[in-house]
This record gives sequence, structure tokens and C-alpha cells, in this order.
Amino acid sequence: MFRIKRVSVSAFNQSRPSSHLHLKPSKPLNQMRNLNSKPSRLKSTTSPLKNIKVLDCSRILAGPFAAQMLGDMGAEVIKIEEPRKGDDTRWLKTLKESNESNFKSTSSLSNYFISCNRNKKSLTLNLKDQKGIEIFKRLVKDSDVLIENFMVGKMEELGIGYEVLKTINPNLIYSNISGFGSTGPLSSLPGYDVIAAAQSGLMSITGEPDRSPMKIGVALSDLITGIYTSYGILVSLYQRDVNQNRIGGQKVESSLFESSLSVLANIGSSYLNSNENGQRWGTQHPSIVPYQAFETSDAYMIVGTTNDRQFQRLCDVLDLPSLKTNPLYSTNSSRVTNRLKLIEIINQKLKSQSTSEWLKKFKTSGLPHSKINSIQEGFDESQSFEREMIVEIDCEMSKTGKIKLIGIPIKLSETPGQIQFAPPELGQHNQEILMKLGYNLENIHQFKKDGVI
Repeated sequence: MFRIKRVSVSAFNQSRPSSHLHLKPSKPLNQMRNLNSKPSRLKSTTSPLKNIKVLDCSRILAGPFAAQMLGDMGAEVIKIEEPRKGDDTRWLKTLKESNESNFKSTSSLSNYFISCNRNKKSLTLNLKDQKGIEIFKRLVKDSDVLIENFMVGKMEELGIGYEVLKTINPNLIYSNISGFGSTGPLSSLPGYDVIAAAQSGLMSITGEPDRSPMKIGVALSDLITGIYTSYGILVSLYQRDVNQNRIGGQKVESSLFESSLSVLANIGSSYLNSNENGQRWGTQHPSIVPYQAFETSDAYMIVGTTNDRQFQRLCDVLDLPSLKTNPLYSTNSSRVTNRLKLIEIINQKLKSQSTSEWLKKFKTSGLPHSKINSIQEGFDESQSFEREMIVEIDCEMSKTGKIKLIGIPIKLSETPGQIQFAPPELGQHNQEILMKLGYNLENIHQFKKDGVI
């Protein structure tokens, strides 16, 4: 029987006990491998970011993703949202979800929103209202981190820019996420994932060689920016709290454009140092051959050789012994030169059998290889369950009473991250948060009446 891990109820979510969860697989238990001998990773009740307080004033993906990463590691995250509207992703749904939503009709949750907003509380707050600004500043005074992705200059326009907030809280780590950074000729442009991918050149190297540029299957520029943002915040917290040269808080800037440039990696380096402009290679590698997707008799699979020894083994697996001594293919440099001829030979061979047949032959080869899974097949891999990458939690606004979330990919041996509770409904924690700030029920009722919350 697969062991179900129970996470203790966090005081952080006492306002809604039904959001507490059980970490468990989404497959029926009788289909799971026996993991009773597996040691529990829940070795400590102390989370790495316990006592760190975060104000998440961001929306869509990059900022919320960064804040969620901090929340997963124990930070207390309060998500600031516009009254009655909230984060745009609450209402962004696929056609299938719109027609067959897994949430109740009164819910403000969506599959998009729950992907990057767990382990957070929601407070609606009108930052265009003076009373809303007053509440906001009181929150800032007791916070460690603030994350925002407003247009450059918007926070200053509202009277709550970094220079103002650091006088209220000199230890505040203020994180700004933008499309292109706070300076430069493009700094005033809004930030969109697909635009950053286009402007940075990332899109120009994505897709098949003879086809038009393509968008990557996920919002990579947004997601990478979220990861960089959380990294910048953690470094700043370390500088503030651990490093001997304490400087208090500081401003952390990240942008979709700069993040997109940074992940060009070896392709970018080839241009900067050899003036070699990147091009689209599909699944191929520009400097390693073979290393790409191939068609089998019934599907597609990835096959690669990263050195000459591996190529020799590939020839054995494919039963193509003549290629081993052919000077056209014996070294990687010669294979790069004669790429088209070699790929055609390998492709014809792989088409002769099914993917499952080839997987059996490749299994003990030690060669890079894989069936190309669908999203469903990727999550259904036993490895996904073994590594707890699918987590099912209680959620009263789900029609089934539960939702499934993608697990935490970073595994800490002594102080692991935890998914403590479900993503919040819009304004779910208004009363709890405001009462902790000293407001009473009468104040809160008036705030709601006046459109402050």
C-alpha cells in the first residue's frame, strides 16, 4: 500500500481548515508501487523560509510563480488582488475548462490560477484608494519581501515605489518584474512572454528549419523570470540576514527580456564570440549528431549519442555495423558535416519497428533515448509518483472536493518544502488579515462598502 503523507495543519490557514491537504498519488492506490520501505522526507517541522513574510502584488505568471516558490518553502505569502476582479488568470480558461469546469460556478479558481498560487492568502485591496494605500503600508512595515510586476513607474505613481517603501521598512526586499527592465529604450513597454521570446531572439531558434518561428509549448520567459526572481530574493535575504556586511533591504530587478537572453546559453555564446547567428533546428542539436526525434513505425522517440563511443553502441543497437568504420560518420565532427545522410539512414531503420520494440533494445544500451510522451503519459510515469510530482489536496470549491497540483521539484533532505493548502478564493482571507492589523469587523464592513477591499 502506498503511504499517504499527512501534513500538519498550519496556523497560517486556520481560517479555512478544508484547504488543508493530504499528500498522495492521484492514481488508485492498488496501481501504485509499494513504497513502505521508502524513508519519509518529512524530517523537520521547520521550513527553510519559516517567518519570512511576502507580499505578492503580482499577477499572471512570472511574479505569482516566484511567490509560490517562496511559499512552498514555508514563507507566509499574502497575495494582494484588485477587488472584484483579482488576478487575470482566475478567469483565463481553455475551451474545455469553460465547458466542463472542475470548479463550482461560484468559485474564482481556474486551472491556470491554481498552477502558481498555492500556499498563499488572498487579500483584495484597492491601491487607488487612500485607505487602501494606508492598509498596504501597514502590511509593508511587517513584511520581508514585496513582489510586483506593474508597469515601470506605476508603483511610484501610486505613491508606493521602492524609495517610499524603504523608508517605512529599511529591511524590505523589493522585487520588481518588468518586460524589459527599468532603463533603456524598451523599458516603458509592457511585459508579455511571447513578446520577450520574440525580442530576445529565443523564438527565432524555436521550430523546424523550414517552418516559421514558433512559441515554446509553455511560457518559458515568464517561468524562467519567476525562477530568477526567487533566486534574487533569496540572495538578498541571505545578504540581509546572514552575511556579515549587512546592508538591510534592497531592490531586486528582473525582466522577461533579460531572462530570455540569459537562457540562450551556448547559442548566445556562439553569436557573441563567433558571430554565428542561431537558427531553428527542431529537435536536432547544432553540434551533436545524432541527437533528435526520430519516427518509428507507430510514434516518435528521441535518440542521441553525445560522443563517439556512444555512436558505436548505437550502431550495434540498430544493427548497422558498417557505420562504425565509415569515415563519414566515425567522429562527431564528421557526423555533423554529413548530418543529412546519416539522419536519413537512422530514420529509415527506426521506422522498421515500433517504439516499444526499440525501447526494449535501447534499455540496456546506456544511450540517451526516450519515447516522446504526451502530457498525460508524462504525469502517468511511475517516476512522477515516486518523486511526488503529483499532489492531490482538499479544495471545497472543487466539484470533487479535491484538486491536483504539480509537486515541488526541489527536494531538501532535512527541511523539505510542503504544499500546505490550496490556492485561495478571491479575498478569502480579508477578514483574517485585516483583523491582525488591528481593524475590527465594523471597519472591514465599511472598507467593503467603500470599495477599499
